[in-house]
Amino acid sequence: MEGFLVLSFVFLIAGVIAVPIASRLGLGSVLGYLIAGIIIAPLLQSLGVDVISLQHFAEFGVVMMLFLVGLELEPRLLWQMKSKLLGLGGLQVGLTTLCVMAIAMLFDLSWTISLAIGLVFALSSTAIVLQTLNEKGLMKSDGGQSSFAVLLFQDIAVIPMLAFIPLLALPEMADIAHTVDVAGHGADAAAADHGSSLNFVEGLPAWQRTLVTIGAIAAVIGGGSYLTRPIFRFIAMAKLRELFTATALMIVIGIALLMTLVGLSPALGTFLAGVVLANSEYRHELESDIAPFKGLLLGLFFMTVGAGINFALLFDNLGAIIGLTIGLMALKAAVLLALSFIFRIDSSDRWLFTLGLAQAGEFGFVLLSFTVANNVIPSDIADQLLLIVALSMLLTPALFILYDKVIAPHYAVAQTAQPDDINGEGSIIIVGHGRFGGIVNRILMGAGFNTVVLDYSSAQLEILRKFGFEVFFGDGTRPDLLHAAGIDEARMLVVAIDDKEQASELVHYVTQNHPHIHIVVRARDRNHVYELFAAGAGDIIRETFDSSVRAGRSALEALGFHAYDAERQVRDFVEGDRKGLRQLAQVYDPDIPSHQNEAYVALAREIGAEQEAQMRGKSTAFASRADRGWVPPSLADVAAEADKKEG
Repeated sequence: MEGFLVLSFVFLIAGVIAVPIASRLGLGSVLGYLIAGIIIAPLLQSLGVDVISLQHFAEFGVVMMLFLVGLELEPRLLWQMKSKLLGLGGLQVGLTTLCVMAIAMLFDLSWTISLAIGLVFALSSTAIVLQTLNEKGLMKSDGGQSSFAVLLFQDIAVIPMLAFIPLLALPEMADIAHTVDVAGHGADAAAADHGSSLNFVEGLPAWQRTLVTIGAIAAVIGGGSYLTRPIFRFIAMAKLRELFTATALMIVIGIALLMTLVGLSPALGTFLAGVVLANSEYRHELESDIAPFKGLLLGLFFMTVGAGINFALLFDNLGAIIGLTIGLMALKAAVLLALSFIFRIDSSDRWLFTLGLAQAGEFGFVLLSFTVANNVIPSDIADQLLLIVALSMLLTPALFILYDKVIAPHYAVAQTAQPDDINGEGSIIIVGHGRFGGIVNRILMGAGFNTVVLDYSSAQLEILRKFGFEVFFGDGTRPDLLHAAGIDEARMLVVAIDDKEQASELVHYVTQNHPHIHIVVRARDRNHVYELFAAGAGDIIRETFDSSVRAGRSALEALGFHAYDAERQVRDFVEGDRKGLRQLAQVYDPDIPSHQNEAYVALAREIGAEQEAQMRGKSTAFASRADRGWVPPSLADVAAEADKKEG
C-alpha cells in the first residue's frame, strides 16, 4: 500500500509541476508530461518500478480518447470521410512502409525484418497528435481532420499487422528466448502484455475468426444502439452521479475487453461505440464522466514514455540513434507532404498535417514487443528501434511549436497580402460574417439593403459562397480594403469581429476619418463596451445581452408572472442597465481591473441597489387583465402605472 501511495504521489506531483510550466512557456502539456517522466526516471528506477507494465496500463487512456473522439462524430460524418480514411490513410501506411523497408534493406537487413520495421514506423502517435490538436483548437481544421483520418486508419491497420507479423518469423531465431525490453529492461512482461493469452479466437479456422470478428463488431454497434438507453434509465433511478461514472467506465472497459478477447484493437471497438452513441441523449453525460480518466491516463502514459527512455543505450549510440530518428521523421514528413498535394490539403493545413504525423507512435511499442516475441526482429535491433520511437514522440511537440510560431503566422501574413478584389459597393459594410455578423447580414439583405461583407476566414467564405452570399476575403480593419468596399459612400458599418482590440481600433479609425458613418459594433463584454465608448461608438450591442434578457423574461413567466409584467420588468432592467453603463463608462480605467477600481466598484454598487429597489417597487396591476399571452395596456392601465410612480 505504501509503495502505491508513493508511486501515485511521485507521478502526480511531477505532472502538477511540469505541465503548467510547460504550458506557460508555450510547449504544450504533452511535452510537459514527457519532460516530467524523464526527470523522475532515476527515482522510479531506484524504487524498482516496472515502467513498462505501468505504460501498458496507461495505454488505456488512448482507448478512452478514441471513445470520446467517436462521440464527437456521427456515422454520416464518418461516411463523408471515407475517401480520406481509405485513400489518404491507406497510402500513408503503404508508402511509408515501403520507403522504410527499402532503406532498411540498404543496411543489409533481410526483407522480413525490413518489412516489419516498415510496419512499425508507418504508425504515428494517436495520443500525442489528437491531444495536441484538441488543445490548440485545430481538430476541426482541414489539416486536423486529415490527420484524424490517417490516425484512425492506422489504428485499424494494427489489427491485420498483428495477424501478418508472425508470418515473417525467422526459423533461425526460434530457439532464442530473447524478449524485448521496451525501455531496455523487463521485456518478458512487455511481450506477455501484448501476447495472445486473452485471444479466444487463436487457433480457430479463418472463417470462424471472421464470423467471431463480425459478431463482436455487431455486438458493439447493437449494444450501443439499443442497450445503453435502458441501462442509463435504470441507473438514473438511483439518482447517484457516481453510478453514472461507474456505468460509463463499465461500458468502455467492457467493449475494450470484448475486442481483446476476439483479437481486435480495443481502441477501434471503443471508437465505434462512440460513433454509435454520438446521437444519444447521454452523449454529454458520457463525455463528462470519461474525460477526467482519459486525461489522467494519457498524462501517465506520456510520463512513462519519458521515463522509459534507456539513456545508457542512447548515449552509447547517440549519433546513430539521433540521426535515424531525424531521418525517419524527415522521410515520413516527405511522404505526408506528397500526399497533401495529391489530396489538395492547402496552405498552413498542409504543414500541420505534414509535421503533426511525422513521428512514430505508441503502437510501435506494441508491435516491437510482438515482433520479438514472434522471432521476427532480433532483440538488440528492437532495443534501438524502441529508442527511435520514443525520441520521435519526444520531438513531436517541438514540431507543433514550429508550426505555431513560424508556419501559421507566415501563412496568415501571406493571406493578408492577397485579399480578394472587391468588385462591388454597398450602402452597408459588414466586417466579420460569423454567428453574429451573419444574422445581421441576412436581416439587412431581407430588408432590401445592399451589403459588402469582409471576412478573414477563407474556409468560412468558401462555405458562404456555396450558399450564394457575396462575400470578400480580407482584413476588414485595413483602411485600403475599407476604401475599396466603399466606406466613403456607405451609410453604415457593422463591426462583428472576434478580436476586441481590433474592433476598438477599427471603430476609432472610422469615427475619426469617416464621421458620417453610423457604426453598429458587437461588444464581447462590459469592459469591451467601455472601450468602444472611448473609441467613439454609440450603437454598441453586447453579443449575449439580448438573449440573456429573453431568458430572464421566460424565467419570470415560468415563476408565475403575467407575460405583460415580465415584459415590463425586463424592459425596466434593460433601460436601467444601459443608463448605468454610460455612468460606469465615465469611471472605467482600462489599466485597472474593475474589481480593484474603488470608484467603479462604489458606483456599480450604488447603481445596482438603486435599480433593484426600483424594480422591486413595480406593481403587478396588469396580472388580472388576461390569462393568455401579453396584452397591450389600456389607457386606464397607463394612468394607474403613472399614479403608482408618482405615489
